[in-house]
Amino acid sequence: MKFIISSSTLLKQLQAISGVLSTNSSLPILEDFLFEISEGELKVFASDLDNTISTTFKADAAEPGRVAIPAKMLLETLKSFPEQPLTFLINSENFGIEIASGYGKYKLNGHDPEEFPRIPEIEDGAGFQVDASILFSGINKTIFATGNDDLRPVMSGVFMQVGPDHMTMVATDSHRLVRYRRLDVKAAADASFILPKKPLNLLKNLLGYVDGEVAVSFNAKNASFSFDHINLVCRLIDGRYPNYEAVIPKENPYKLTMARQDLMTSIRRVAIFSSRSTNQVKLNIQGSELQLTAEDPDYSNSASERLTCQYEGEDMEIAFNSKFITEMLSNLETERVNLNMSAPNRAGILLPDADTSDKDEDLLMLVMPVMLNN
Repeated sequence: MKFIISSSTLLKQLQAISGVLSTNSSLPILEDFLFEISEGELKVFASDLDNTISTTFKADAAEPGRVAIPAKMLLETLKSFPEQPLTFLINSENFGIEIASGYGKYKLNGHDPEEFPRIPEIEDGAGFQVDASILFSGINKTIFATGNDDLRPVMSGVFMQVGPDHMTMVATDSHRLVRYRRLDVKAAADASFILPKKPLNLLKNLLGYVDGEVAVSFNAKNASFSFDHINLVCRLIDGRYPNYEAVIPKENPYKLTMARQDLMTSIRRVAIFSSRSTNQVKLNIQGSELQLTAEDPDYSNSASERLTCQYEGEDMEIAFNSKFITEMLSNLETERVNLNMSAPNRAGILLPDADTSDKDEDLLMLVMPVMLNN
């Protein structure tokens, strides 16, 4: 079994899928790439059992075959070569591999491809199409709000809902919640599933360089994302996602509007002086003036800043975890933002300014207040 391929092409393709590889796996085969060779084409798989990524590209190959090749050694070898054609010779009986370059020959032991985990197939599944940039944006704007509680695994992933009207992505850790909705992405029927954090991060790293559509298909256990020459299949989180709409306050009569960057940088500055245990920053709103304060009584640290804002409603004092609110502000893109509130002990709603936001995007970020330290 033999194939010839460019060293830089192979390295680029393998690096794209190597993020899924397990380094401390109880199954040594998961430290390998699975190569499937057919006439004129090479397909390479990487897996950690729960997630499998494959990439397909052209290669000079005359006969079909399969072999598992140790990933770390192969990647390190490819990184050491300048651009040149490499010839791979594979012994189909003992899976020995010989790589021939312009500099010499290199031998390593491959493994039986039959040991590689079976690639799951999405049978009897539903599906929809979404632009790569939209999916990339949705992941970026939700994944930071996912939880890390092992006792509530459904909240460690992103909940995805699709239907005839829109696509919605939701993440929450019970302290904050993000709902990202696209009115221009639709599916034939209503469906939902929960995507784990690892495949979301893998997608985030891959989609930033992709133009065009992503084909999404799913069933009760797995979801598949196909784009360009890449296919990612991941196991879904099993469970019922909480009713997130129930925790979003419907009546928020108090509305603060101001420049997003000004608010974010001020909170970051003031938060340096906040208590390490609460990261509390207090917002005191009186008329068109916003006062931000933070203090750490244990070390006699304190800070205060005043900003000009637009405000509708009665004077209010409310406190938030500075890390949560700055992370949310950094994931908004509009020049101005709205912070809608109803009471000091109820959630605040961060919204992009409607005049400058994408009309097909409906983004809502909710953050729970922290108890005021008086």
